[in-house]
Amino acid sequence: MKKWLIPLIVIGVIVVGLYSWGKNFNNTAVKLNENIGESWGNVQTTYQRRNDLIGNLVNTVKGAADFERTTLEAVIKARSEATKTTIDPSNITPEQLEAFNNAQGGLSSALSRLLVTVEDYPDLKANANFLKLQDELTSTENQILTARTRFNESIKPYNNHVKTFPNSILAGILNFDDKPYFDAEAGAEKPVDVEFDFK
Repeated sequence: MKKWLIPLIVIGVIVVGLYSWGKNFNNTAVKLNENIGESWGNVQTTYQRRNDLIGNLVNTVKGAADFERTTLEAVIKARSEATKTTIDPSNITPEQLEAFNNAQGGLSSALSRLLVTVEDYPDLKANANFLKLQDELTSTENQILTARTRFNESIKPYNNHVKTFPNSILAGILNFDDKPYFDAEAGAEKPVDVEFDFK
């Protein structure tokens, strides 16, 4: 074998190895990113279900003539704000996720106030439509928790893939940034005040 051929073979092997590594890195990152997009779609679907149920709940509650208008208006406004906040799953940033989380948290808070206020209206509490909607909302909240958990589970393998060395080198070159996790809503770490009023 000619000596000048050895460096060419070595360079060829290195080029093929780098190409193979780059192709495998890119294809895996794309697949993992698609899983994140699918998981985010499931999160949005469950939140959309909740928004639809809240609309039906508000319409049912409106039927109670003397019901507090400000409570209903707060829920309607919070629902509107929650549906305005959208995120592109391929470009999720911690700031976008925090804004989305805050909007959904505002809606949860307004909805909680609505459901507490309902306690003063026995006719409404006995309304079959209201009770059914309340049960569906509870079920949907559980689905939201599951969807958010699965979203975080889809983030982990992607982040591991793009942050581990030597993949982190290619991730920087190809602009595969790590993705933020869904955190708990602000204030979730504080204990809940429970008051019993037996009057």
